[in-house]
Amino acid sequence: MKDYSQKIKDVVVSLDMDAIPLILKEALEAGGEAPALLDAMSAGMVEVGRLFEEGEYFLADLVLAGETMKAGVSVLEPLLEKQKQDKKGTIVLCTVKGDVHDIGKNLVGTMLGSAGFEVIDLGVDVPAEKVVASVRDHNARAVGLSVLLTTMTGAIGDVVDALHKENLRERVKIAIGGACTTPELVAQTGVDALGKDAVEAVRIFSAWAAESK
Repeated sequence: MKDYSQKIKDVVVSLDMDAIPLILKEALEAGGEAPALLDAMSAGMVEVGRLFEEGEYFLADLVLAGETMKAGVSVLEPLLEKQKQDKKGTIVLCTVKGDVHDIGKNLVGTMLGSAGFEVIDLGVDVPAEKVVASVRDHNARAVGLSVLLTTMTGAIGDVVDALHKENLRERVKIAIGGACTTPELVAQTGVDALGKDAVEAVRIFSAWAAESK
C-alpha cells in the first residue's frame, strides 16, 4: 500500500485526471482501503497547494487539480459513504444571490471535501433564506460565501442578518471569497474570515474545525 500511496499522490500532483481512476481501482483490487487512498489523494492536494503558493502552479492548475480530485472521489465515494460520521464537520457553501459564477466555489468545495469535510453545495444565485435553512437542516457550523461581482457584496450582509434573525449566527463561522472581497468587506459585513484562494479556504475551515473539538 505504501507504494500505491506515493503513486496516487504523484498522479494528483501531476494533474492527471485520466489516470487517477485507474490507479485507484488498481489499488483497491490489491487490497487498499478507501480512506487510506483518499488520504493519499489529499496529500497530493496539499502538495498542489504548496506549489500554487510558491508560484509554480497557477489558478488553471488548481482547477485541474480539483477536477482530478473529483474523478478520484467518484471511484471512492461508494466505499466512503459509511464513514460520513467521521467527517471534520459540515460546511454550507454557495455563490450569493445575484451572482452566478461558480468556478472558484466549485474548486473550494472539491478541496474541502478532499480535506475531510461534508460540503453542502447550494450552487449559485442563492438567497439568504436558503443558506439559513441549510445551516439549520444540516446542523452546519460553518458557511462559505463566494462573490465575484462588486454589486452583489450586499448579499453577504443579507446572509449574516438572516442568521442573526434566526439566532444561528453565534454558532456559525462565515468565510467569504472571490475577486471583489477585501478585509474591509469582512469588517463591514461582520463575517469571520476572508480566503484569498481555495488553499487558504481549506486552512481557515480546518483551523475552525480544530478549535471546535
